[in-house]
Amino acid sequence: MEDREEQRWNLNGKTAVITGAASGFGRELALCCQAAGMRLVLADLDLAALEQTRALTGLPAAQALVQRCDVSNPDDVDRLALTAQEHFGGTHLLFNNAGVLAVGPIWKATPRDWAWLFGVNVFGVANGIRSFVPAMLARGEPAWVVNSASVAGLVCPPDMAAYSASKHAVVALSECLHHELAQTGQPVGVSVLCPGFVDTGIADSARHRPAEWAEAPPEPSPLMDRARAAMRSGRLTAADVARVTLDAVQQRRFYVLPHHQAAVAVEHRLRDLLAGGAPYNPQARA
Repeated sequence: MEDREEQRWNLNGKTAVITGAASGFGRELALCCQAAGMRLVLADLDLAALEQTRALTGLPAAQALVQRCDVSNPDDVDRLALTAQEHFGGTHLLFNNAGVLAVGPIWKATPRDWAWLFGVNVFGVANGIRSFVPAMLARGEPAWVVNSASVAGLVCPPDMAAYSASKHAVVALSECLHHELAQTGQPVGVSVLCPGFVDTGIADSARHRPAEWAEAPPEPSPLMDRARAAMRSGRLTAADVARVTLDAVQQRRFYVLPHHQAAVAVEHRLRDLLAGGAPYNPQARA
């Protein structure tokens, strides 16, 4: 058997497109991709923070492009794909990473909450796949998609119904995409990233919530304060998760679970499911 290191994908000179690149996982993925010798197309709603990400990579503007992109808008994502094509000849590695968070009991989630979370977390991923994957397949070169989900896409914690539902959708569409890509026979694959609590800034994502999906006035949220505290207490940093993720891509692994406890939680849930009992509560057994 070949040594696993010999099978690693050499990313030097390839192009990575990263949504949600202004902070958190996106920023750290940009740094990891730069260290691997990649050219970058960085996308987010926050252009000022995107410029900070580009500065941190140390790459010149010609090698690290920045572009404002609302991933819930298919036209924006089409323009992002066109940018990568025109400047770098295409995309080898796509990180559908942009994500937002809202918390609270499901009966308090408003139609605007659902529209916002699914618009970014689900349709943002679907738009990325639609805009980028056909060209990846047409080129016939090795290429990869990484969809950012969450451990909340594998288990179902209380007070996170809309978020968890959106991340379950990302896991489901990623699994379907894996099967569909395998059927093409082309060297294009997909990974789904399912991290636990990490301090990425997602708890403050409401600052970029579009006016048409905003609630006025927003209510103070003790639950969000608890979520922030849990993220800050996480054992892994965004940089840790980015390194694990890029390593998984280079080894062409599908499921990326940086937190060991995530696998334990999934096992608990499946045991309860198969036993026909009540659904597993990951917070009660944490």
